[in-house]
Amino acid sequence: MKADTHPNYTEVEVTCSCGSVFTTRSTMGKPKYHVEVCAACHPFYTGKQKIVDTAGRVERFRQKYGSVQRLG
Repeated sequence: MKADTHPNYTEVEVTCSCGSVFTTRSTMGKPKYHVEVCAACHPFYTGKQKIVDTAGRVERFRQKYGSVQRLG
């Protein structure tokens, strides 16, 4: 095998917008990384889903397509 074909795989400190900090490994090359969403605050993992309804769009969608039946 050729030498030096794979990038360096080092530890990275990841900081989320919610304040959660954890360490993982990455080939990114930076010692710190910032993310907007992590497993501590993502609705899929927390079970708390928020629907931001601006100008009643969600309700209008439900009224328009709420009675449509699926095919198949």
